[in-house]
Amino acid sequence: MSSPTGPANGLPVRMPRPRQTGRHRRPEPAVAPEGAPALVLAVPGAPSAASRGLAEEIISIGRSELPGLDARIGFLEGDDASAFPSLSGVLSAVAGERVARAEFARAAGHEVPAPTGPDAVVVPLLAGPDADLLRRIRQALMDSSAAAELADVLGPHPLLAEGLHVRLSEAGLARADRARLFTVTTAADGIVLATTGGEEAVQAAGITGMLLAARLAVPVKAAALDQEGSVAAVAEQLRREGSTLLALAPYLIGPEAADGLLDTACKEADCATAEVLGAYGALGKLAVAQYAAALGISQDAAAH
Repeated sequence: MSSPTGPANGLPVRMPRPRQTGRHRRPEPAVAPEGAPALVLAVPGAPSAASRGLAEEIISIGRSELPGLDARIGFLEGDDASAFPSLSGVLSAVAGERVARAEFARAAGHEVPAPTGPDAVVVPLLAGPDADLLRRIRQALMDSSAAAELADVLGPHPLLAEGLHVRLSEAGLARADRARLFTVTTAADGIVLATTGGEEAVQAAGITGMLLAARLAVPVKAAALDQEGSVAAVAEQLRREGSTLLALAPYLIGPEAADGLLDTACKEADCATAEVLGAYGALGKLAVAQYAAALGISQDAAAH
C-alpha cells in the first residue's frame, strides 16, 4: 500500500516530468482550486486498522487524481478519542478550520469574502446504496457543525465491473482477458453478485452485473447477503438455467459487510468466492468523480 505521508526517509522522490510540447502533449491534470471544500470519505462498519489502511489507500489515489485535494477520513462508528475519528467530528473540525483561516486572514488585514459552497463533501465508501448506512451518514452530517454536501455512492459504474472481473481472475474464477488463447479450468459459468443493503442495493448491483456479464460472457445475477436465503435462491436459479460451476463475486468494498456474511453465503450457495473490491485503484478515481459531481465541477479524471 502506498503511504499517506509519502516516501520513507532515504527513498528516491519522484520528480515531475517536463511538460510535453506540441500537438501530442498530454493534457495537464486538474488541480483542486484553493479553498475548495474537503473531501471526507465516510467509512462504514466497525473501525479497524485494516479499514483505515484501505481508506488511506483510496484517499492517496484520490489525491493523485486531483492534486491539492484536502481529503479526510471519517468513521461512521468512530470515536474522536481514538485513532478512528467519527464522521461528525471530522466534519466539525473541517468547519472550524475554515473559520479559523478566515479569522487569521482578517487579522492580517486581508479582505475575506463571505464563504460560498459547503465546508466539505462527504463521499460514502459504498459500492451501492444501503438505506440504513446512508441514513446514519446523513445523521452524522446533521450532528456536525459543518455545512456539508452528501455525494452519491460509488456505483453502479463500469470501473466497478472491471474491479469485480479482476478479483474473480485473481481467484482463478474467470479469465483475465477473454481475448487470450488459454482457458482457466476453474472459471465459473455463473456468477452470484452479492451485495448488502436490501432490495434497492440488489437492483443497483444488477446494473454493474450486466456490465460484468458482458465482460465474462456468463450469466450474472445479484443477491442480498443480508437477506436470509437470497444468495442460495439466486444460486439455485443459475443452476436451473444451466450453470454448473458458480462463483460468488462480492459487490463490496469491505468495511460495510459484517464478519461472517461471505462465509455463510458461500456455504449456502456451495460455491467459491473472490475477494472484496478492497483498495482497487479505480475506487479513488470514483471518489473524486463523485466529489466533483456533487460540486457541479468538471474533473477530467472522473471521465476515465
